[in-house]
Amino acid sequence: MNDTEVKATAAGMAAAPTAPLRIGIAGLGTVGGGVLRLLRDNAALIAARAGRRIEIAAVSARDRTRDRGVSLEGVRWHENAGALAEDRDVDAVVELIGGAGDPAFSLVMRSLEGGRAVVTANKALLAQHGAAIAETAERYGAPIAFEAAVAGGIPVIKALREGLAANRIRRVAGILNGTCNYILTAMHERGREFGEVLSEAQRLGYAEADPSFDIDGIDAAHKLAILAALAFGRPVRFADVHVEGIRHVSALDIAFARELGYRVKLLGIAHRSAAGIESRVHPCLVPEHASLARVDGVNNAVVAEGDFVGRVMFEGRGAGAGPTASAVVADLIDLARGRHVPVWGASASALSAVPSVPMTDYVGTYYLRLMVLDRPGVIADVAGALRDSGVSLASMLQHGRAPGDAVPVVLVTHETREAQMRAALVAIERLESVLERPSLIRIEFA
Repeated sequence: MNDTEVKATAAGMAAAPTAPLRIGIAGLGTVGGGVLRLLRDNAALIAARAGRRIEIAAVSARDRTRDRGVSLEGVRWHENAGALAEDRDVDAVVELIGGAGDPAFSLVMRSLEGGRAVVTANKALLAQHGAAIAETAERYGAPIAFEAAVAGGIPVIKALREGLAANRIRRVAGILNGTCNYILTAMHERGREFGEVLSEAQRLGYAEADPSFDIDGIDAAHKLAILAALAFGRPVRFADVHVEGIRHVSALDIAFARELGYRVKLLGIAHRSAAGIESRVHPCLVPEHASLARVDGVNNAVVAEGDFVGRVMFEGRGAGAGPTASAVVADLIDLARGRHVPVWGASASALSAVPSVPMTDYVGTYYLRLMVLDRPGVIADVAGALRDSGVSLASMLQHGRAPGDAVPVVLVTHETREAQMRAALVAIERLESVLERPSLIRIEFA
């Protein structure tokens, strides 16, 4: 065969039609609707990058009559989402139902057991059942992709699992919940209290009617559990994540943080040490010059530190129809091209059994705000409680005097162990001159 014949054959192969990737979508809410619109609006671009068309073969949703802005004429509807796992015309199932239990869990497991690829945006499902899902995917040779499960449109899953695969990751940290970041940003910029800003966030659609999942840190903890599993090559361990939310952060704390040169951020942090892996979600005082301190509004950001790559940072919109749909369709393009890797970056037998470090072993510096009676001896009593628990005081901040009245006092500690700090708090709360529960925020030099 001469060169001309080879080129003609190659051109013919490139032009030959390829069977489309036929998908079934379970859940047509905000994200599902975004996926429909993205597949329609960017169909030609997606087909070129996927090497074939991506077609919607079937869907399952509660409301058939709802206008989603995209025609679904000719698409099969299944009343039961689980039927997508048995639909012979479906090559890949997109799970956008949400929640750690059924029907999402059974749909994903049945799809994998049937050898069907799965794409999901469900962080709760992966955080709580990630080990079982990975085992099933490996056993049946069915890929599962979940870029949309963490940080919306920011491609941090692919970065950790593929782009940084040659690195030993020391630390991964980030702002993982846009609702909390919006609230803390508004409190910082306007000096308003938590409850007021939360109500505003609900009116604007940034917070749910029941916002506890977000403001109590659970959503961020689900995402951190996934990131930690990928970063450190071990099975996902949501139960080992220490979780605190932002309900107790007051406008007074925000103002004192500003005065001390910090911003308050809800961070998820996973760190590898000689003792094991620590995973924690809680409010932090972050130096105002730090990169994470400047991530405001509903944006998310993730920082990873590797032994060869150094420090890298990803920032962008972490939720919403557009960014999340972008991540879902990116996964579908990979599947169409036949690109996939093990769920946690390595086969189950290659995952690490490195232990988790309990929060009581954490060592760091602390911001402590007290409301105390302004009278002689109060600070000495507080200092004594800290001393008796082995906590060293670095600085103190108090403005003005109000003899006999309540005044705020801010203390900053030297590095100390969490267990010692907790013991000191118990002793301080028992003091008659301390009028309300102390506000404790850890200082993180992110």
